[in-house]
Amino acid sequence: MTTTPQVTQAAGTPLPRGFRSAEQGWPRLDRIPRPSRRVPFIGDVVGANVRSPLQDSMKLAAELGPIFRRKGFGKEIVFVAGADLAAELADESRFAKHVGLGVANLRPMAGDGLFTAYNHEPNWQLAHDILAPGFSRDAMAGYHPLMLDVAGQLMASWDTSEAAGKPVDVPADMTKLTLETISRTGFGHDFGSFERERPHPFVTAMVGALTFAQRRNVVPPLLSSVLLRGAEKRNAADRAYLNHTVDEVVAARRASDGGPGDLLDRMLEVSHPETGERLSPENIRRQVITFLVAGHETTSGALSFALHYLAQHPEVLAKARDEVDRVWGDADVPAYEQVAKLRYLRRVLDESLRLWPTAPAFAREALADTTLGGTHPMRRGAWALVLTTMLHRDTAAWGEDPESFDPERFTPQAVRARPAHVFKPFGTGARACIGRQFALHEATLVLGLLLRRYDLRPEPDYRLAITERLTLMPRGLRLHLTRR
Repeated sequence: MTTTPQVTQAAGTPLPRGFRSAEQGWPRLDRIPRPSRRVPFIGDVVGANVRSPLQDSMKLAAELGPIFRRKGFGKEIVFVAGADLAAELADESRFAKHVGLGVANLRPMAGDGLFTAYNHEPNWQLAHDILAPGFSRDAMAGYHPLMLDVAGQLMASWDTSEAAGKPVDVPADMTKLTLETISRTGFGHDFGSFERERPHPFVTAMVGALTFAQRRNVVPPLLSSVLLRGAEKRNAADRAYLNHTVDEVVAARRASDGGPGDLLDRMLEVSHPETGERLSPENIRRQVITFLVAGHETTSGALSFALHYLAQHPEVLAKARDEVDRVWGDADVPAYEQVAKLRYLRRVLDESLRLWPTAPAFAREALADTTLGGTHPMRRGAWALVLTTMLHRDTAAWGEDPESFDPERFTPQAVRARPAHVFKPFGTGARACIGRQFALHEATLVLGLLLRRYDLRPEPDYRLAITERLTLMPRGLRLHLTRR
């Protein structure tokens, strides 16, 4: 039986690219629990479902505890699910973002974009410094009217469905909404999503790329060329379409007399304030793809889960609607400043993100040799995958009934009473989501508008099911509407 060689990297030397199995960085794996039914040469595949690897890992976390490991076809991964260990991994002096698993599988599409860049790649810091002002308060206030306009398109579509007595497909409509919002506010491009019967081809290509990245996680490397041959061709076509679409958006802006000072303008025209360096054309394409994909896929999921829980909890819905009516009053549309005043509705959104963070995990790697939890030695470059879904269910932080939906968990008093680093829907540290305030403003605004306009009723027999494609989305969620 062959074993993976132990790799120790001297501080400052580049770590090897590609997947690094746990044996390379965790010298005492024997201290970390694993499933009992490991199959030789194959791994911990008994009972596993390739369509739900996250939910499989959640079940194992409930069985094995706050740290455990899984192995499949030579890939051994350490998972962290407990709040104390996750808090250690959030320490930026000891750990940094690790680009691995599905995130690395997205690099053929997004390259060194903000989400998929390796820590040593200089374009991450360059792009972050150039684009961060695009999410300032003044910039956000400038996006607000466009967000309202796109929400108006959604409500016009929902009015038509309501008048016809038809339920609405929540995930599909939230995807249309969030794609139009990020594309119009960030890049001045209208995909015309609400004029289409079927999803825009950009969405189809994006879903294909995300699904392919997920499949790459669970298919044995030696069999991927056979099992994924057809999928590889489709993925290449999906990537080509995404690139072509973005190239057209960028070319149109370059040919214009100037844009509104949005994210695309910053990419094309702004230099780094200290070095004067500019983003290259190739990196601009990668950043635009990153924002269009990540900027709408996660928010659409967050909105969909929140609408599910609101419809399932009429008392919460009524309290949230009363707040909207009280805070927004008779104004036709809310002002930018009024959205942040919906504090209870924001708690609803946070609680939905607690139960089902649409980016359900994040990976962290050791900056130097260290010991996790006083028990588990890690070499420099050793990494672990934090299951955000289980971190958000740790009873030590969230009480004895963490599966229940309760927005009161996010009252100011409750938040202050909890340990730090137990709520991480946007990742952690310097590499946390740059657009989190954009997403929260958009989602709170849209939920407020929908609650003010409609009564929401679930389909009687619906039970929440989860679609996994790196991000999470409710499957088959439809709601019935009644205009108020």
